[in-house]
Amino acid sequence: MVKASWPLPRVVTHRCGGTLAPENTLIGLEFTLAHHVAAVEFDVMLSGEGTPIVIHDEDLLRTTGQPGVVAQAADAEILQRDAGRWHSARFAGERIPLFADAIVRCRALGIVANVEIKPAEGFDVATGEAAARLAAKGWLGAQAQPLLSSFSPVALQAAMNVAPELPRALLVDAVPEDFAAAVAAVGGVGLVCNGRRLDAATIVRVKTAGLGLGIYTENDPERARQLLDWGVDSVITDRPDLLAHLA
Repeated sequence: MVKASWPLPRVVTHRCGGTLAPENTLIGLEFTLAHHVAAVEFDVMLSGEGTPIVIHDEDLLRTTGQPGVVAQAADAEILQRDAGRWHSARFAGERIPLFADAIVRCRALGIVANVEIKPAEGFDVATGEAAARLAAKGWLGAQAQPLLSSFSPVALQAAMNVAPELPRALLVDAVPEDFAAAVAAVGGVGLVCNGRRLDAATIVRVKTAGLGLGIYTENDPERARQLLDWGVDSVITDRPDLLAHLA
């Protein structure tokens, strides 16, 4: 199999809409596209029924105002929660999406996705397999394939086992010394790292190794431009409105 190339464009919106809309919601996709950014990052975790859900936290409290453990909750309980009101009244009633619905909306809007596999504790293999299986089915035949990423090498290896054709990236804070071996272990095409932990020399090392490189989460246009000029492939941002001109 020919190794996949880095699939993300230069600017990617964090958690669907960044700060412009409630995180990890479908309305965020509309907001990011309205600012002429056609790529998003979002998180996928399993519900108590094993269904891939678009959400970041293991607990429902922060984004819905009501407690509940995602990995123990029924789909109906998760999907009826209001995940928009915490952001502002205009988004009241916005729901937590199924990963399947996010795929459909991304494809309909022509948005490229960075799917962060976000396993709850103890669910690395199950989440990696379920997310990759659904991504492979949902983006079957699509010209723009998603990038699967995770801080969990175990989840990425599980994803590789069920959908080896999808590109993968290892999420890290700082780029480790053995980055090439770490990426190779998950059959990856590159890294996504903390942009504040990155310098020009490290970027050169990663790019010389033939790997793609994305960074999170940069909202300053000048710093984003600097990183792109140094060779970073993709900048994940909460402010697509400020970075759209770099896309």
